[in-house]
Amino acid sequence: MAIVRQRVESGGFILFLALITVALTLVVSSFIGALLWAALAALLFQPLFQRLLRWRPGQRNLAAALTLLIITVAVVIPAMIIVSMVIDQAAGVYGQLRTGQINFATYFEQVHGALPERIRRAIDSAGFGSFERAQVKISQAASASASVLARSALSIGANAAAFLLAFGVGLYVTYFLLRDGERIGPAVVRALPLEPGVAQRLADKFVAVVRATIKGSGVVALVQGALGAITFWIVGLPAALLWGVVMAIVALLPAVGPALIWTPVAIYLLATGAIWQGVVVILSGVLVIGLADNILRPVLVGRDTGLPDWLVLVTTLGGIDLMGLSGIVVGPVAGALFLTGWQVLTEQRRMRADTDPAAQIAATDDTV
Repeated sequence: MAIVRQRVESGGFILFLALITVALTLVVSSFIGALLWAALAALLFQPLFQRLLRWRPGQRNLAAALTLLIITVAVVIPAMIIVSMVIDQAAGVYGQLRTGQINFATYFEQVHGALPERIRRAIDSAGFGSFERAQVKISQAASASASVLARSALSIGANAAAFLLAFGVGLYVTYFLLRDGERIGPAVVRALPLEPGVAQRLADKFVAVVRATIKGSGVVALVQGALGAITFWIVGLPAALLWGVVMAIVALLPAVGPALIWTPVAIYLLATGAIWQGVVVILSGVLVIGLADNILRPVLVGRDTGLPDWLVLVTTLGGIDLMGLSGIVVGPVAGALFLTGWQVLTEQRRMRADTDPAAQIAATDDTV
């Protein structure tokens, strides 16, 4: 009777924990993004906090405040300045799209007309039926993508009050996560309903992937976007900063990356007679933008995160589709924890098979 009662009480307590966890998630759902980025910032800048703490031993509040000040001055303020400039350029692009000053159908027609006759015939005789049909479809997709990008940038300005509230909450939480992170992290790992070794392994993988994604992919993408914006500005492309931001976003995708942006631009410039501009874009894309990843990524994080490129691509795209900007980190983290979890399960089954004679016989029978 006592055992039954104990099981009922344990089950009731687990049910209570599940319900209160769901309730808390619903309560803070409006600030999920801010809390996520606060945790990521605290994790990424924890080494800086530790260095400041060694400079002022015992003064954790001061070290956390100085770290937060450095984050604000070095990261937040420049980011807000860039965002404001992007919003201005996005407003201009959106207005030109609505008035017809930017017409992707015209641009594709110019490129088509500048191609050699043999290539034009090959394009027209391809599976699209006719170049005009393909042109309409591609133009509609390009116009829709540009409009969505412009409207998204404009919505940031329209929801400035909500953004500032979430931003303030994020900074406030970051301060406490920096100050108390050494206690919070191990406490969370110990509280996980997993074996201690498994929980620690998953936590280590989480930290490694987060740092790799932000320090590696994030910083490299920003550098490539900045180089792209400078290149577009040099050749006189309108809204160069806006397209540089787009390049930074697509640079998060392995295999394809910034080439999705600078390649069409170079083709258009060459096809419309802007020869030196097109050559500059190609040289910059291949020799400068393309090599930035190969040079910077090994220096920042190395290539030992254990995630194949195809999984990074799929999880990043899926994360962005599900959670927006936060999905850039959440997607690869979910993929990494998935792989790690199955690796742990496989290792545990192998260990049990090595120590259990019956399991070894069953494994032998299965192979036979």
